[in-house]
Amino acid sequence: MVRSEKTRQLIIEKTARIFNEKGYTGTYLSDLTDATGLTKGSIYGNFKDKNEVAIEAFRYNYKFQSEPILRKIELEDNAVSKLLVFLEHYKLAYKPIFENGGCAILNTAVDADNGNESLRTEVVKAIRGWHKRVADILTAGIEQKEIKPVNVEQWTYRMLALIEGSILLAKTLKDHTILLNNIDMLMCDVEQLAQE
Repeated sequence: MVRSEKTRQLIIEKTARIFNEKGYTGTYLSDLTDATGLTKGSIYGNFKDKNEVAIEAFRYNYKFQSEPILRKIELEDNAVSKLLVFLEHYKLAYKPIFENGGCAILNTAVDADNGNESLRTEVVKAIRGWHKRVADILTAGIEQKEIKPVNVEQWTYRMLALIEGSILLAKTLKDHTILLNNIDMLMCDVEQLAQE
C-alpha cells in the first residue's frame, strides 16, 4: 500500500493522546483503529509497526508541549527574561498538558525505560535538546554578564528535574499547587541569578 502523508498525519494526531495516556504497552491496535476509524491494514500500510506510530506520536506530543515555550522564549531579549518566560509557561499551560495525559517526556521515559530502546532514544534526544536550550540561555547570560556565574550543567539539570518531578506529583496527586509552588521557587532562583 502506498503511504499517504495525510493519512499518516491523521493517525499520529488521533493516537498521540492515547499513547501519552496509556503508554506503549497499554495501547492496543484496537485503540488505534477505534481512534482513527481506519483498519489495521490502513495503519500498517502507513507505518511499519505500532512502535513507529508510538515514536511519531511522542514527537507530536513533544512538539505540542515545546513549541509554545520556544515561541515565547524567542520574543525575549535577555537570559533572565527567557528563563522566566520559560517557567511562566508551565504556570499557564499545565492544564492542556495534563488534559493531554501529562508530560510526554515523563510518560514516555517511564514507559520505555526497560525495554523499548527506540522510544527511549527519542526521549533521551528530547531531554538533551531541552537541556541544551536552557544551558545555552544560561551560558549566554553569563557571557553577557546578565547572570551570575553558576555551574550551568548542574543548574540546568536541577531545573529540569524539579519541573518534571513537580508535574509527576501534581498530576498523580491531583494537586496543581505542587507544580505552581515549585515553579514560583524556580522563578525566584532565576531572579537571584540576575546580575545587579
